[in-house]
Amino acid sequence: MSDQRTKWQQQKIVPTLAENVNKLNRMLAVDQNFDVVHREFMFAGRPFSMYFVDGFVKDDIMNRIITYLNKLKPNELDDDTIQTMLETHLGYIEVDTTDNLGDVVNQVLAGPLALLMDGAEKAIIIDVRTYPVRNPEEPDIERVVRGARDGFTETIVFNTALTRRRLRDPSLRMEYMQVGKRSKTDIALSYMEDVANPDTVRLLREKIEAIDVDGLPMAEKSLEEFVFGNNWNPYPLVRYTERPDVAAVHLLEGHILIYVDTSPSVMIAPSTLFHHVQHAEEYRQKPVVGAYLRWVRFLAMALSVILLPLWYLFATHPEHLPEALSFIGIDDPSGVPLLVQFILAELGADILRMASIHTPSPLASALGLVSAILIGQVAVEVGLFVNEVLLYLAIAVIGTFATPSYELGLANKFVRLFLLLTSWAFGWIGFVAGIVLWFALLWRTRSLDVPYLWPFVPFNKKAFWDVLVRSPIPVKHNRPSILSPEDPDRE
Repeated sequence: MSDQRTKWQQQKIVPTLAENVNKLNRMLAVDQNFDVVHREFMFAGRPFSMYFVDGFVKDDIMNRIITYLNKLKPNELDDDTIQTMLETHLGYIEVDTTDNLGDVVNQVLAGPLALLMDGAEKAIIIDVRTYPVRNPEEPDIERVVRGARDGFTETIVFNTALTRRRLRDPSLRMEYMQVGKRSKTDIALSYMEDVANPDTVRLLREKIEAIDVDGLPMAEKSLEEFVFGNNWNPYPLVRYTERPDVAAVHLLEGHILIYVDTSPSVMIAPSTLFHHVQHAEEYRQKPVVGAYLRWVRFLAMALSVILLPLWYLFATHPEHLPEALSFIGIDDPSGVPLLVQFILAELGADILRMASIHTPSPLASALGLVSAILIGQVAVEVGLFVNEVLLYLAIAVIGTFATPSYELGLANKFVRLFLLLTSWAFGWIGFVAGIVLWFALLWRTRSLDVPYLWPFVPFNKKAFWDVLVRSPIPVKHNRPSILSPEDPDRE
């Protein structure tokens, strides 16, 4: 079947319309696909054939084109018919030609309309497509109190337009590519030509072009695994955003964006750990307020990782507790080991999280009441959990939800469980060793050859200060040096 597909892709259009129609009907399986439409017309005394996918074309524009072509007279089409049609008779902007039947098939399945004419060795491709889309709306994960409420959708053209609305610089590039032998997934590589590092752009382009797969059904996530690899490392090597303003900010810094059709998330590369801990809300408030919000978020993320293993160590080794902190111990021990309680509680939290995703919105409140009151309270009363376990787990889970990046929050969860196990197995030595191994993992991680811990390792004083404190925009004169931008000056 693959050899036959390749053979079809290489076939040329011949002057005999009936032969072209016969081949295209088989290649597009017109008789089997109810949504692939083939129409035959007679314009200016010549046979024409039209192919399109129902639901992908703008009916009003297509009808206007047909109405105009119906008015053509035989003497209005000369020997160079295709060129005459393009220059004189097709009053539409987005038109192109091809002499390859495989291109006609690919274009029709992507949405445009194909027009073939008897006696011509080329087909006219008219981009009258429209996709079923939802209106741009604020992303759930990246909400802000004050700011833009538009977000990316599942249509790549809408997403690139939302970005261009914020960056009207002529150096903004949107390179178009397709990946997938069967899916033909549309991908756009976006960057500022006079800002982004050309070597990084070239590397990303080559990685995408080298992908050999039949399709990308999971859109940007499948693409990420092909391009960035390192798939057994839980930490995200790209940052995802659904906000056009966040995407524009990173373009100006020298990052590269990857848009994938059918996905409302845009990949930002390269990225470091500290790109995942910043949120748009910090830049929608005064710098001092933004700095405060950032530190609160840092505290929540730190607690989500180390609070449970630390409390476990103090609970199991109360002799290490200072007198002033003796109240954090266990007053009424349970017959179930603490480690088992933590594992069960973590699993329960994940089960509830997954249940909330699949629960219809009107029932979400009921699910919260059942989980918080019935399950939690009864579990304590029967002795399965102690109150302290649920308290500290709740703090850790809240810290995970306070993490701006969903992927980073899940990675930190794995680290929390790892530290809990090392603390259980080796006590304080295991906890310290776990912290060291965690740091070593982050230290060895790289995203497109960019150190994951920059600007902490290697240390950059000015950039690290900007991570710790949300600096005012007027004092940010330089782009991140780790990106090796062509234009390091932002002024």
